[in-house]
Amino acid sequence: MLQTPYYLIDKSKLLQNMERIATVREKSGAKALLALKCFATWSVFDFMRDYMDGTTSSSLNEVRLGHERFGKETHAYSVAYADYEIDEVVSYADKIIFNSIGQLQRFEGQSSGITRGLRLNPGVSSSSFDLADPARPFSRLGEWDLAKVEPVMDMITGFMIHNNCENKDFALFDRMLGDIEQKFAPLLKKAEWVSLGGGIHFTGDDYPVDLFAERLRRFSGEYGVQVYLEPGEASITKSTTLETTVLDTLYNGKNLVVVDSSIEAHMLDLLIYRENAKVHPNQGPHRAMVCGKSCLAGDIFGEFDFPEEVKVGDRISFQDAAGYTMVKKNWFNGVKMPAIAIRELDGSLRTVREFDYTDYEQSLS
Repeated sequence: MLQTPYYLIDKSKLLQNMERIATVREKSGAKALLALKCFATWSVFDFMRDYMDGTTSSSLNEVRLGHERFGKETHAYSVAYADYEIDEVVSYADKIIFNSIGQLQRFEGQSSGITRGLRLNPGVSSSSFDLADPARPFSRLGEWDLAKVEPVMDMITGFMIHNNCENKDFALFDRMLGDIEQKFAPLLKKAEWVSLGGGIHFTGDDYPVDLFAERLRRFSGEYGVQVYLEPGEASITKSTTLETTVLDTLYNGKNLVVVDSSIEAHMLDLLIYRENAKVHPNQGPHRAMVCGKSCLAGDIFGEFDFPEEVKVGDRISFQDAAGYTMVKKNWFNGVKMPAIAIRELDGSLRTVREFDYTDYEQSLS
């Protein structure tokens, strides 16, 4: 048995998301690009490739990974490109999307050989958390003034608009897309393609896929554009767990359980957004606070209910451990880095990567 901790990607669960994405592509005419900022574990790219159109990136490293490991369409975006990296970015990308008019003009010559786009900021979003809100006050994410964009339309053929954040509400998506149309219609009518970004939870349970697809098709037809979606979390939701083992139990007013993992090192996004990890089924008479093994006092996965009293040596499986998790894992405290394993469609388990002291040492200097 593989030594914990490790991330376990279940292809049968990943397949459910892929099939939903394929349905949306077929019914809407939209293309789907995997957002590498959310999930970049390339060992399953060969599996995902059959259901998606390519990748979108946020950095030079990501655009190169998408080009070399996923293939198909490769979109490059960055909040800001540096002089020393722009030529390499262009060499890997089919489309390059600039965050600002300043960057577009600065790198006009280097990017003239590929399709170019510009990020627009409509000033509305679905985010309820300021840290992740692209439409927050004084946002640097995209251009918002139509009058400033009009004069550079001859330099671009399309736009990227990312203003959905874990949006499970189709009515809200529909309403915000209407806001985008109202604000940017003159620009949209001159475009050939529009990416609506990620953060749309259309692979979630009970999401109205037919209504979503119809809305995308209507938007595409109204403006004569190829629509792109950039599913990150939607691509891999519920597909991956973080498998851990209980190392110790204590009592200090509450039952405490220490596992061989760390929320700061292995599920950092939860710590940043002050959310609990997920344990299934989270039912039973034995409640315990599950803690990480790092020295950070707040290294806590959450409080959960278990059917039996938790003992040393028990296994605890944390759900939804792929999105914005595997890409953020780190070596805090030198805690053992989780291995990466895949459960194939036939149920067999395959270890694709293990980390050791050398990886830790070489990550530092």
